[in-house]
Amino acid sequence: MSRGLEATERAHPLFAIGALGTHADGVFTLHRIAAEPVTRCVRELLAALIVLLSAGGSALAGPADVLAASADCSGSVCRFLVTVRHDDEGWKHYANAWEIVAPDGSVLATRVLRHPHVGEQPFTRALGGVELPPGITSVRIRARDSVHAFGGKEVSVTLGD
Repeated sequence: MSRGLEATERAHPLFAIGALGTHADGVFTLHRIAAEPVTRCVRELLAALIVLLSAGGSALAGPADVLAASADCSGSVCRFLVTVRHDDEGWKHYANAWEIVAPDGSVLATRVLRHPHVGEQPFTRALGGVELPPGITSVRIRARDSVHAFGGKEVSVTLGD
């Protein structure tokens, strides 16, 4: 005859589907207890995992990084070459622009990247005809991606004469 479950075994039904009980002769038996809370918990974990994976791993690629940038200026008009690195995954998650930012935080120009660069990493693109306000001696270059927006590595460029 089984003695049943100890109080501590019954106190944690979320973490166990069964618990051991003993017969009078010392033989262990498995008793089913509260399987529904465990099943519900496992179902919720699996649902969360499916949602994460169905996003195509989009959150895993991280933000776009600027690896290098340079400027060739003639007076107040400059041409910028910028190298960007991002783990593009296709149209749902890719580096979609880079910006030239003044020291005061204002955006001076934006280079839109019109398609993913899945097989071309890192990649370099140019933007010419950028008119700079008087007194600007340096700018920051930052890249954006379609999931994280900005947040990756930025590069500062000192503008020469």
